Parts: sequence; C-alpha cells; structure tokens
Amino acid sequence: MRTTRSGESLLLLLDALDVLDSRMVLYAVIGALAASLHGAVRASLDADLLLSADIRDAQNLQRDFQAARTELALGDLEDPIPGLLKLADGYGNRVDLLLGLRGLEPQAFSRTVEVPFQGRTVRFIGREDFIAMKAFAGWPLDLVDAERTILAAGPSLDIKLVPRLAKQYDRQASEALDRLL
Repeated sequence: MRTTRSGESLLLLLDALDVLDSRMVLYAVIGALAASLHGAVRASLDADLLLSADIRDAQNLQRDFQAARTELALGDLEDPIPGLLKLADGYGNRVDLLLGLRGLEPQAFSRTVEVPFQGRTVRFIGREDFIAMKAFAGWPLDLVDAERTILAAGPSLDIKLVPRLAKQYDRQASEALDRLL
C-alpha cells in the first residue's frame, strides 16, 4: 500500500485502481474529486468511485484488497445504489466503491475524462454525467456542485445530453436540472 499516514485517501485510491485495472473493471471517479475536476472545488477526506460491477464482482474485489479493511454493504430494492464496497486503511483513509447506480447510462463509462496522476491515468466521470448524477442525488451540496459545474462549463456544456441523462434517473432529477439550467 502507498499510504503512510492519514490524509492520503488519493493514494489508497491508486491502490484500488491497480486492483480494478488488473480485473478490467470499468470505473469512474465521482464525488468531491470529480466536483473539483469539473469546477466545483471542495474538500473531502475520502475518495469515491462508481464501478460497472455487481455483488459477485465486489466479493472478488474484497479478496483482492488484502492490505486494506473492507466492508460490503448491500442496498435494498429501493436503494439507487445496489451495493457499496468500503475500503479503508489503518490510517483512516477511505475509498468508497459504488456498485452501479440506478438510472446511470452504461455509456457513462465511455464518456469518462482521463487525467494523468502519479504516473498513471485516472478516469473521472464526464461533466454531463456528473451534473445529471448530482441532480439525481438532489441534496443541497449536490445541487451546488451541479450548478458550479454548469457555470464552469459555460457554452461547452452539451445542453442536449444533460437533460436526457437526468431524465433517465427520474422525474425529480429532470426537474432539478431544469431549475439549474
């Protein structure tokens, strides 16, 4: 493991990416790290990943994350996240791996933004997918992230794609996005 003290969740994220890449699991960085990339800079003590994986994949990943503590939590039928694999080290660094997201278009993984970091390429959720996800989440901080991302994007925002993506989540996401736009 790369971590040597607290405050190094990005290094734990890199360890997680090594495992995901070895298993060829599609992923996208989301959460505060993606918000920062897309123009809504804020701090966070953990890192969040969205995976194209199911529960069986998560159980296999748990075995691969031998050097870190893991906890697999399963969502119920109404939960938009079918499962969450929590990864932590002895220093309090954390990475949360979401096992999909109801309403997410599978092509979101082909629209990721590749960013060089620490000698490797890290895939972040694309801007339009990020905005739609934040509208779906609907919490005040999520809506602020979406609004800041929209403002930072300016005229380069794909104004036709974002509403289509939000609509795939649910009516509330679509309505929240309409208010932001």
